Amino acid sequence: MNPWELIILQPVINVLIMLTRYLFDIFGLAIIALTIIVRLVTLPLTLRQLRATKGMQELQPKIKELQQKYGKDKQKLAAEQMKLYKESGVSATGCLLPMLVQMPIWIALFQAILLSLAVAPESLLNLSRFLYSWPEVYAMLPLGNDFLGLNLAEGNLILAILVGATMWVQQKMVMPVTTDSRQQAQSRMMLWMMPLMFGFFSLTFPSGLALYWMVSNSITIVIQYYMTGWGALVPSATGKPGSRDKKYMRRIARVEQTITEPPVEADIVVSSSEAGDYGSSGDKSQERGGGYPPSLRTVRRQSRRGGSHHPKRR
Repeated sequence: MNPWELIILQPVINVLIMLTRYLFDIFGLAIIALTIIVRLVTLPLTLRQLRATKGMQELQPKIKELQQKYGKDKQKLAAEQMKLYKESGVSATGCLLPMLVQMPIWIALFQAILLSLAVAPESLLNLSRFLYSWPEVYAMLPLGNDFLGLNLAEGNLILAILVGATMWVQQKMVMPVTTDSRQQAQSRMMLWMMPLMFGFFSLTFPSGLALYWMVSNSITIVIQYYMTGWGALVPSATGKPGSRDKKYMRRIARVEQTITEPPVEADIVVSSSEAGDYGSSGDKSQERGGGYPPSLRTVRRQSRRGGSHHPKRR
């Protein structure tokens, strides 16, 4: 037995069989439970991947500007892009690294479901190589394949449609909004290619794998909605603001409230001597809309309370 089978595949198979025993001997419930457990364990990696993907999408306009500005100088373009990533806190490998870490777990779960759905004698003989020497494990074999009227060892059209639909929703939510016709064509191709491909696989593989894909896609949709809302699925809907966005919005609201407050009205009281000087030399400038004379030095501000100090006009 190679290290992959000994360290990863064998524990996943035995956990799956033991979950079936404690979940009323229903293999379909064991698949759902193990999928949820795996997604919870890999949740930090999933959140990191989604944050990195969102950050890369937000930087696309700036990256496009850099490409237009330094398109002929590849070295300068690479340096400016790395500087942009460093200043924004977004890593170019942040989208890929969490996915690479999760891939072995997904592959092991895929193979474990495929091996555990052994119905032929040679398949059971192959499965026995991965079993621990626990009496409870051997007592569960062969596993039942019926789940909600479905045979999990055969392909099923309903589950295949559900797999394609959930993957389409997931792809649509993360599809970037762009005005570039080239990127729009690529996004539309990926939007339909992946759901159709996995829907076809769900028909050809045992439907136990389709159940795993459908549950995993549904969990991803929930996580994606928690992170960014419905995204491109509902263009009119906006994503949920983060804590920093809420603080920024509250700060803007306070500034706007300060600006909209009425200014403090004041009366300017001029001494009689300075008023005389202004009357003799400033009448002409007052008629022209000019300001106060340079000799004005003392200004006393008084708030208006109850009424004006000026006499009423008759």
